[in-house]
Amino acid sequence: MENIRYDNRKKLYAVKTIPLQKSFSLSNLLHFKPLFLLALPATFKTMAELKEIATQLRRDIVRMVHGCQSGHPGGSLGCTDFLAALYFKVMKHDPAFNMDAKGEDLFFLSNGHISPVFYATLARSGYFPVSELASFRKLNTRLQGHPTTHEHLPGVRIASGSLGQGLSVAIGAAYTKRLNKENTVVYSLHGDGELQEGQIWEAVMFAAHHKMDNLIATVDWNGQQIDGPTAKVMSLGDLKAKFEAFGWETLIIEDGNDMDQVVAGLEKAKTFVGKGKPIVNLMVTAMGKGVDFMEGSHEWHGIAPNDEQLAKALAQLGETSLGDY
Repeated sequence: MENIRYDNRKKLYAVKTIPLQKSFSLSNLLHFKPLFLLALPATFKTMAELKEIATQLRRDIVRMVHGCQSGHPGGSLGCTDFLAALYFKVMKHDPAFNMDAKGEDLFFLSNGHISPVFYATLARSGYFPVSELASFRKLNTRLQGHPTTHEHLPGVRIASGSLGQGLSVAIGAAYTKRLNKENTVVYSLHGDGELQEGQIWEAVMFAAHHKMDNLIATVDWNGQQIDGPTAKVMSLGDLKAKFEAFGWETLIIEDGNDMDQVVAGLEKAKTFVGKGKPIVNLMVTAMGKGVDFMEGSHEWHGIAPNDEQLAKALAQLGETSLGDY
């Protein structure tokens, strides 16, 4: 312990006198707050550790939503593996947080109602104290139901607002990165129900026309939205054929709740960067993944668990070495 120090100026933990060994786990460092994962070697981000992080994020989600009796657990639980893989393995980012983000990859959350998983991911990767998750949706919190920029919360660059706007913002950021000749990638996440918005398809057309090949969009393809199955509310048809017809490189992650597949899918998408087409991952997930009574049901799109349901959810998820906030 005495060999680990916190550098307040650089805002990171560093090992002072001993070399890091393979046996020195990511779990040990995650007990410290704040934590800035850019200080950690990539060798820490093993598949086993990513899976443990995803489990902890799920615990954070159900506790956050229960704590304020409000929020959207279903989609948040379904996208946990994706956010864990992106922030802890794939994306080049700096939790010290500069809004300009020069030389960094960027992520934009378009389906902002799944803010619980976004906030938990940001906190666990060091953007702000994990303890702040307890303030979710409460009076004077920085953790609003939909992320906003008014609170200046580190890690949040746009207010999600009405669904359908995030892809346009991501394209603008990707265009800027390209003009600045940065070797970086812009990522975005969208709900499948969100694809019923017309602005999405205007943006899809724009990105293909301008060959935004530094953009990787991901669609959370869980087949559910607040009013029921997307197939009944407004069928999306053959999404792969649609994106291909617009000129996108279109990939499918068959199980977006399998960490190995998610990491492989994101890494595969990166191989198409710079090849003349925007890239989209159609990621099949289960709403409410990890909690059996929530899985696959639109009923848990925006309902908070009661005390008994929280206890059941936490028992199913199991404790991790990372610890609850």
